[in-house]
Amino acid sequence: MLAIEKLNQFYGESHTLWDLDLDVPAGQCTCVMGRNGVGKTTLLKAVMGEVAVKSGELRYAAEEGEIQLTKKAIEARSRLGIGYVPQGRQIFPLLTVEENLRTGLAARSDGLKKIPERVYELFPVLKEMKNRRGGDLSGGQQQQLAIGRALVIEPKLLILDEPGEGIQPNIVAQIGQVIRQLINEDGLTVLLVEQKLPFARKYADRFVIMDRGRPVAKGEISELSNELIKQHLTV
Repeated sequence: MLAIEKLNQFYGESHTLWDLDLDVPAGQCTCVMGRNGVGKTTLLKAVMGEVAVKSGELRYAAEEGEIQLTKKAIEARSRLGIGYVPQGRQIFPLLTVEENLRTGLAARSDGLKKIPERVYELFPVLKEMKNRRGGDLSGGQQQQLAIGRALVIEPKLLILDEPGEGIQPNIVAQIGQVIRQLINEDGLTVLLVEQKLPFARKYADRFVIMDRGRPVAKGEISELSNELIKQHLTV
């Protein structure tokens, strides 16, 4: 679904991503892990075009064939079927839930003007609270709204940056279940950054551990050993 090859990214003079190679197989959840500051969020922003890359390839399997994302503008990447839920949610607090969801419709390539019912099936609370302002929701509800907004475009690839950060455990579990439901029932591909080991082990198919801007370990989630955790993830 997504193939990243020899990706290099700089913030000024700081070399952030170093010849990074990463494959995201279709129909699976790939979880990117690592200590703070190793380049996980920068990687996601590079895929979405929010930060410029110095060199490398981002090859995406769109319906019309393989596309080099580095040649596409930010808004074009969403229209290719890539949904993005950034760290911190970034919903519009003064807009209602329904209005927040409708902002996602602008990124659709087919001009659909109606929120897909699937979004409300996955997150019933959004339908119940569609007239409530986003800023009045709890943190967990705001995260569901942020994911729902990304799902409005009915993406083929969903990118999530720490969806369980700072929210209650029951909502974290619900989000994990929705991820698996989307993969198993809709054939969605998920690229996930997550620090919580239990979440990754329960809901991801594959893992990639990053350190200093490059992958240092990868494999099936069952291969995420205590030795790797101690070496690369323990603070």
